Amino acid sequence: MKLSTTARYGLRAMSDLCIHSGSNQPVRVNDIASRQNIPVNYLEQLFGKLRRSGLLSSVRGAQGGYKLARSASDITIADILEALDEPFIFGSCQTERGCENVVTCPTFKLWQKVKGSVDEVLESTTLEDIADERISLLESLNTDPERERVRDKALLRRNK
Repeated sequence: MKLSTTARYGLRAMSDLCIHSGSNQPVRVNDIASRQNIPVNYLEQLFGKLRRSGLLSSVRGAQGGYKLARSASDITIADILEALDEPFIFGSCQTERGCENVVTCPTFKLWQKVKGSVDEVLESTTLEDIADERISLLESLNTDPERERVRDKALLRRNK
């Protein structure tokens, strides 16, 4: 299972918006796109979906941009992924289409448990939680060895 680009960009952008919208001020898409290294056109499409779902509101004009339509503590990660139409799917048996092999499939219950666990985490984690984590990381002088290991692997792969 891999998180889609849409989901990754959407979560990063919403976290950025949450952090940079002090006093509920609108934040420009261009600023978020620049900070998060996301193409502006792509981000505008994502924010359109998030606005239509009621998670964001837009402000027109020279001082315009986007702001959260609800408190960050009231927006779950599941809400964001649902608005972006990016569900976590573990096999076709977990979708509305179903699976013709489900009656004899030995992994059906496994995928149900995995999906249930993932859904529980996504529904109990808020935008405020991930924004607070980002702020904590930025303010911390301590490094996280696991994060550094993952970054170093990515840098090695990119430099090959």
